[in-house]
Amino acid sequence: MRHPPSPQQFRGDEARVVRDIASCRTSQLGGHRWRCTDCGYETRVYNSCRNRHCPTCQGLQSVRWVGRRLEDLLPIPYFHVVFTIPPQLHAWFRRCPRIAYAQIIAAAAQAMVAVCRSNLGATPGVICVLHTWTQTLLFHPHVHCIVTGGGLSLDGQRWIASRKNFLVPVRRLSLVFRAKLLEKMEQRTRSPKTPRRWGVYCKKPMAGPEQVVRYLGRYTHRIAISDRRILKLTHRHVTFSFRNRKRGNCRDSLKLPIQDFVARFLSHVVPRRFVRIRYYGLLANAFKVKRLAHARTLLGAPAPPKPQDDQNWNDTYQPLVGYHPLRCPSCGHSTLCLVELIAPHNLRPP
Repeated sequence: MRHPPSPQQFRGDEARVVRDIASCRTSQLGGHRWRCTDCGYETRVYNSCRNRHCPTCQGLQSVRWVGRRLEDLLPIPYFHVVFTIPPQLHAWFRRCPRIAYAQIIAAAAQAMVAVCRSNLGATPGVICVLHTWTQTLLFHPHVHCIVTGGGLSLDGQRWIASRKNFLVPVRRLSLVFRAKLLEKMEQRTRSPKTPRRWGVYCKKPMAGPEQVVRYLGRYTHRIAISDRRILKLTHRHVTFSFRNRKRGNCRDSLKLPIQDFVARFLSHVVPRRFVRIRYYGLLANAFKVKRLAHARTLLGAPAPPKPQDDQNWNDTYQPLVGYHPLRCPSCGHSTLCLVELIAPHNLRPP
């Protein structure tokens, strides 16, 4: 990821992403020098860019987000529903991403709530997460939804549960999603002819609140590709791994010219300040606290313990990496202490 072409070849949001990733955890951003209090081991740790598109900067944010979501969990099944669009609409999404991305998220959420209300007679809780990529980094806008297995009745007086392994009819969900998105698009542009049935699928319910939280964390702060998937980097090519669905989801590799790889990666840069994670139904921000408390009362479920928001970064990071980040890697038992602040090598333009 830290390889030519240079940021000067890009503009706007793309230039900012390339510049941030290229300087992430390098001397350009400055850092800290740490020393072991026992064996004298020293190491330098450079600062992160904190760009949300950076493959190395999402772990801590994901852990903290998951911690905040713990208080929203209910003791019920949760379903994973994915909404996709046909390739005929990709041109509109590339041309007006801020508008189109907002439209697909809203259409998916509205379809999910509408079909649950008509088929179950209940309002569910929905978390929507926008993704725009495939395993090979091709452009493929779609929305992942985590949906409660049931919801509050329309009069708000009881909890209506879905069937154990079935939420709502996928075919009906697909048709409603298609109608709502095309209606939104036609307010902006004349939509092309598209297939009648769109790709919507619903996975089996996830087992237990803990698994739900871990699953949400993987999807909310995930970016197009992680560093560990890059297998080889030369001056001309990038080779990375992916799950090949045509071969039973087994691991495969793809070699691309570096210009093509960068172009694919940058096609997934979302507009600045665009919100990729949104909440609807029971989890809508304006009503979440009141409706979740009422749902717990109807389900006879106590509120889970609230996460500790006052944890410092190293205590928060420990569950992510499996060990305390300030433990000395040389002796294995002492703590690293800060001995020097390293100034940035050169200041980036604002």
